[in-house]
Amino acid sequence: MTSFADFGLPTPVVRELSRQGIDSPFPIQTATLPDSLKGRDVLGRGRTGSGKTLAFSLPTVSRLSWAKSSRQPRRPRALVLCPTRELANQINATMEPVAKALGLVTTTIFGGVAQSRQVAALDKGVDIVIACPGRLEDLLNQRLLTLDAIEITVLDEADHMADLGFLPGVKRIMDKTPKQGQRMLFSATLDNGVDQLVKRYLSNPVRHSVDDAAAAPPQMTHHILAVRDADAKKQIVHELASGTGRRVLFMRTKHQAKKLAKQLTASGVPAVDLHGNLGQGARERNLEAFSSGAVKVLVATDIAARGIHVDDVELVVHVDPPAEHKAYLHRSGRTARAGSEGVVVTVMLPEQRGDVRDLTRKAKITAQPKPVAPGDATIKGLVGEVAEYVRPADITPPQTQAKRGTTSTNGGSRASRRNRGGQGGGRPAAQGAGQGTTAQRGQGGQRPAQRASGAGRPEGGGREARATSGAGNGSTGQSAGRRRGGRGRAQRPAGGSSTVYSTSSPR
Repeated sequence: MTSFADFGLPTPVVRELSRQGIDSPFPIQTATLPDSLKGRDVLGRGRTGSGKTLAFSLPTVSRLSWAKSSRQPRRPRALVLCPTRELANQINATMEPVAKALGLVTTTIFGGVAQSRQVAALDKGVDIVIACPGRLEDLLNQRLLTLDAIEITVLDEADHMADLGFLPGVKRIMDKTPKQGQRMLFSATLDNGVDQLVKRYLSNPVRHSVDDAAAAPPQMTHHILAVRDADAKKQIVHELASGTGRRVLFMRTKHQAKKLAKQLTASGVPAVDLHGNLGQGARERNLEAFSSGAVKVLVATDIAARGIHVDDVELVVHVDPPAEHKAYLHRSGRTARAGSEGVVVTVMLPEQRGDVRDLTRKAKITAQPKPVAPGDATIKGLVGEVAEYVRPADITPPQTQAKRGTTSTNGGSRASRRNRGGQGGGRPAAQGAGQGTTAQRGQGGQRPAQRASGAGRPEGGGREARATSGAGNGSTGQSAGRRRGGRGRAQRPAGGSSTVYSTSSPR
């Protein structure tokens, strides 16, 4: 069996991989490493969870350690472009340890957070930048970094960047990198303009494909549950969420994801949501709660599907079937990762039969719809062991909230909302350490304000982050008070989760 040492990787890298328990390369790594370590341009195609991140991380850090160039302020030597903040953090989590083993420094750049820390890291000097296109272009336009020293460029999940309309920005960024540098592109498919990137920026690339991108992994089991109506669907979804293992439930809209996570937690199944309306802090906290096992249920939208790279997800549920087969495969790819087994369930209403038939045919899924009702043995078999009931935290009465000056109730007057006092930092409604809940409407809770910080954008790049409800640390709401010449409004959590579960105490 081939080992990482056989490829000639630096000894500190092999040692770090061994420390992590990574001893044998995956097929995509075995296929690409001989060429990428030589500096060849590489086009790699493989499913999510196939080991692509290490496939480009290992040659990147190795070749930088062998190069004669050195780290300089604001002039990174390698660039990794990816579509979402979650994916940028996941890539960094994989790349940073092997980079650090060689004395290299990595940093992430994406929207939805203040740029000051990112600029500070660039000023100190970094070797590798892992970035989303939007914020990177912002910093380039501000002349806070240059790409003229880039030796290696990686485009990860290029097809998803194309789906999100990022290709024009990607091209502008690529045009700023030296043409003689090494370029690696990893993508599940080559449609929607990805082939244009290959032709324009890769020089005589070596192509490696280790699987059929249009088909699901063989270790993934698929089920289609045909339900009679919306009420039966709701009950069945709650049953599917009640198991002890990690599971991801996919919805089509942000509002639906937020609502379902809230309902599940209220029913004793702690859940967090992940979608474009959340601020970066809330997204990270919710994903960390899910990754650590503090919460076993994650309710997500398609926009977040690519950023969820968590091992041991045993069940993926398409609560709302996706619009097309590629989304089905990307969603389903949250389970059966790295060769492990996984189960995928699609919940289908009668009027969705035709759409589900089309997308499963294109995804090469042979499962047939099975009529089910709440409590059926089929559902119990998919759920497995049922987790213990977790009692939601008590909700703070609205009168107490008013005395604190932290938030208004849904029925509060305009005057009472206008006169909220304090310099901020108040505790969000019914939020506690590890068990907090945000108040539901009709129970004295706060009405979520619309986010202005890039709601709906994958990077969340808005300039003025206003408050929303949720499980997060209060960090905004002061500027409005300054403009009025008075004291700042009580701080509300910035872009927090709207679920009824929190994994951190308010500051």
